[in-house]
Amino acid sequence: MKILFLTDNFPPEVNAPATRTYEHCREWVRLGAEVTVITCTPNFPQGKVYKGYSNKLYQKEMVDGIRVIRVWSYITANEGFIKRTLDYISFSVTSFIAGLFQQADIIIATSPQFFTALSGRTLSFWKRKPWIMEVRDLWPESIKTVGAMKDNSIIRYFEWEEKRCYRSAKKIVVVTDSFKKKLEERNISSQKIEVIKNGVDLTQFTPMPKDEKLLEELNLKGKKIIGYIGTHGMAHKLDFILQCAARMEERNNYHFLFIGDGAEKKKLLKLKKQLRCKNVTMLDSVAKQDVKRYLSLLDVALINLRKSELFTTVIPSKIFENAAMEIPILLGVDGEARRIIESYQAGLYFEPESEKDFNDKLYRLLNEPTLYEQCKAGCHRLAHDFDRKRLAKQMFEIIASCLCPPSHS
Repeated sequence: MKILFLTDNFPPEVNAPATRTYEHCREWVRLGAEVTVITCTPNFPQGKVYKGYSNKLYQKEMVDGIRVIRVWSYITANEGFIKRTLDYISFSVTSFIAGLFQQADIIIATSPQFFTALSGRTLSFWKRKPWIMEVRDLWPESIKTVGAMKDNSIIRYFEWEEKRCYRSAKKIVVVTDSFKKKLEERNISSQKIEVIKNGVDLTQFTPMPKDEKLLEELNLKGKKIIGYIGTHGMAHKLDFILQCAARMEERNNYHFLFIGDGAEKKKLLKLKKQLRCKNVTMLDSVAKQDVKRYLSLLDVALINLRKSELFTTVIPSKIFENAAMEIPILLGVDGEARRIIESYQAGLYFEPESEKDFNDKLYRLLNEPTLYEQCKAGCHRLAHDFDRKRLAKQMFEIIASCLCPPSHS
């Protein structure tokens, strides 16, 4: 089986789409598939080409048995709607051209970058091969939710194209049950929608003692560390967390550690300075292989999104890596993510953007030892139920089913 996979993000980038795609494709190679990934030069989220790469028209490499083709795209930082849209459109065009020359039995294109799906759909038409649309985000609905763009004729055009993609795809793979329900409400056949949630590579993330050397480097010895590692975007409402932290100065052993980059990073750094937050450390993104060293420092893993009906349908992928490290989770996301955390007793939920509830739940996690140990045990159970290897195999079976002729028994 020859799989052609289109994705805007791929290692050495360290965001959730890059990790999911790489771990799935690596497993499919082990299961006997020939996998070609078309992606762009690594640059996310700062819009700077990674060391050792250049933004060439076309370049190839092998990564753990995966044939990776990197094409030129207009590169910009993960900020500013128009520039990012130009980035997305350029990759859509160059990935389509490169895809025309690749052998494939089936094409997969992954969002949230919607223009990648357009490339996959168009390649499917020209190559006369089935395609699968992987939906990681309900785009363009999400850009309206975070306020990046108001409802207008451009958005309505994107929504029309979105529906065309859903209808032409052989299968739609979504990452939450809520996404499936939303698509069914749009009259997309439930038979073509499959749910493959995010997960974690249990060979990479396991419980480990705090990295004492790193604690010393960051001057965090003796602190109770609440950490957020991930994109600093409009959806994540990290300004709310900074404001809460600024009013906690009296609890001088609580310390917030933010690691990552994104569209809101500059504003957050400015806000931190304005609030004079002495109990907050903000670092740039770290390499994938170093993430677990920083995770090891955390007493509580913070996962937060702005208060919105749309975000009740998402399951942040951060949940799974933190759970695998057995770090109790403080979750500011209602809906499906909350149900997972509460069903496994892997942490506590606080009402998004409620400072009182945030403070109360954080205090409980850090001051009730029985609850804390219960959450660690819940994290262990959660991580093992969302083993990425098993989830990749499930998706591989879905891919294979798209190529099997229907039985006429």
